[in-house]
Amino acid sequence: MSSTRHVLVPWAQLSDRMGGQWPAGLRVDVYDGDGEPPDGVDDVELYVMPYTKPGALALLDKLPSLRVLQVLTAGVDAVIGRIGPDVRLHNGRGLHDASTAELALGLMLAAQREIPHWVDNQRQANWAPHFTRSLADSVVVILGYGSIGAALERRLLACECEVVRVASRPRPAENIYGPESLPELLPKATIVADILPSTPATAKFLDARRLAMLPDDALVVNVGRGATVDTEALLTETASGRLRAALDVTDPEPLPADHPLWSLPNVLISPHVGGGSSTFYPRAEKFVVDQLRRFAAGAELVNLVPRN
Repeated sequence: MSSTRHVLVPWAQLSDRMGGQWPAGLRVDVYDGDGEPPDGVDDVELYVMPYTKPGALALLDKLPSLRVLQVLTAGVDAVIGRIGPDVRLHNGRGLHDASTAELALGLMLAAQREIPHWVDNQRQANWAPHFTRSLADSVVVILGYGSIGAALERRLLACECEVVRVASRPRPAENIYGPESLPELLPKATIVADILPSTPATAKFLDARRLAMLPDDALVVNVGRGATVDTEALLTETASGRLRAALDVTDPEPLPADHPLWSLPNVLISPHVGGGSSTFYPRAEKFVVDQLRRFAAGAELVNLVPRN
């Protein structure tokens, strides 16, 4: 076997971050996810998959020597079924914490303080003030408490909210509840922040039964994955006016142009842009450089995703 290991990365400027040269022992090619990949990818061992590029996923079927796949998303549902069991999978945990938490906070503030309403009034030159809801003193239940949830919590505490942490299993020492506590927690929630990944266990996690546990006028914020919410159940609750929603992700996605969620006055929608901020690329480039150095040195990469 050759001592040189073939690596595919999404950005040529990564070499600049390494002082103008790639680590010894690596042969690095660049594929940004647009157009055709470079020739001779049969021996690629490490593939750093381009972010949000359609061609990036298709290339997985053409990498027979792949041993390590590095994705730049926190979720891995799009790739988990496309790689063999011997491929080590690493995700982008941590890269999107700040930007996703910012968007979640922005959606909450926009919904609570009725920003879309004031934007409509501005377009009509209509000065008609009234009192609104507030984020301060709200009880925010975070579903899927992890690194993004912790980043969101820090911001919410600065806004004088009470934060309730929920994860896949209870961890009393960390003040984290499990799903079995939701019948007790949801009726007290002002806002539910869904940061759940898409897994068989989280499919339609917020279903009709759990949505019905929420008090009238509660806000459902989803910056996790669209499939974790039962869309029809959410539509029923929001169309009736009982609940409100602020959604960065939907099921289906993209949301069809004729879907009724678009036109509801108590629903705010953004097009899956939680990770799409100016913080992403600088942080992602530094992260990939660190991973390449580990790979060249024969060290274990960080953010290994356990696979059963």
